[in-house]
Amino acid sequence: MQQRTLGRTGRDVSVVGLGTWQLGGDWGDVSEGDALAVLEASRDAGVTFFDTADVYGGGRSEQLIGRFLAANPDAGVTVATKMGRREAQDPANFTLAKFREWTDSSRRNLGVETLDLVQLHCPPTPVFSSDAVYDALDTLVSEGAIANYGVSVETADEALAAIARPGTATVQIILNAFRLKPLDRVLPAAREAGVGIIARVPLASGLLSGKYTTDTTFAPDDHRNYNRHGEAFDVGETFSGVDFETGVAAAQEFAALVPDDLTPAQAAIAWVAQLDGVSSVIPGARSVAQARANAAAGSVTLPASLIAAVPALYDTYFRTAVHTRW
Repeated sequence: MQQRTLGRTGRDVSVVGLGTWQLGGDWGDVSEGDALAVLEASRDAGVTFFDTADVYGGGRSEQLIGRFLAANPDAGVTVATKMGRREAQDPANFTLAKFREWTDSSRRNLGVETLDLVQLHCPPTPVFSSDAVYDALDTLVSEGAIANYGVSVETADEALAAIARPGTATVQIILNAFRLKPLDRVLPAAREAGVGIIARVPLASGLLSGKYTTDTTFAPDDHRNYNRHGEAFDVGETFSGVDFETGVAAAQEFAALVPDDLTPAQAAIAWVAQLDGVSSVIPGARSVAQARANAAAGSVTLPASLIAAVPALYDTYFRTAVHTRW
């Protein structure tokens, strides 16, 4: 597994990490035993970066990672969590007192004194330009509650605002073959500033696995069902904001380009990983087999023909609909 420096944290992490939203909920049921097995299999496969959030399953995802860390104290895993979505999305709620409350909860859940990396969890846009917010985050660092801070964003402009702040270590952003806007300005700005890029939703909520058809259905508690049109949160988080039927057609075309020795999901993860400026890609996994297959993408070299084909695919299917958004 390739290792890369995670921006201003100075830590080396695996180029393929593990997103753990699905271990908390919103992707159908994952048992506690299966969740712990996914964490174990990921680490055994070379993954050294787990991404979670305090709201995933009301803290369940953090707690499961905490159990894994307690049982594997020498695992050498960097854990990034997020905060800010436990309250109404009002910029007035993003205060030092609230940050202390939220980080204290995450520290308890994870069983650590100092959180490796805390990210603001897609807060309201004005938060990214607030001096008081960054002052509060700097205070948490000085107090030892957190080692580093970053942001998770919905839009390129939010990413650029955070990158301009000297304390921002990382930016997490949706980046995949169906969402290329971050290549225009965000990745160049992050490289210039030394800020790490954490690429989330690399499979476009599973579309790029090539397994879905227009007849595929999802469980009632799966966001790919209940948030298809942005009913619960930003629609860009579900299928990267693309029309499902259009996404299925594009995914089938992508899959046809993939070499026989790779799965479409592995190729999609590897495509993001090969981008200059990406620190870690964080696909989720609901099974040990998925975890191992995702991790294997961290040592893949893609053919130049597939790398070159993705922008053309994007232009054909998605640019008009999504490039002016997010």
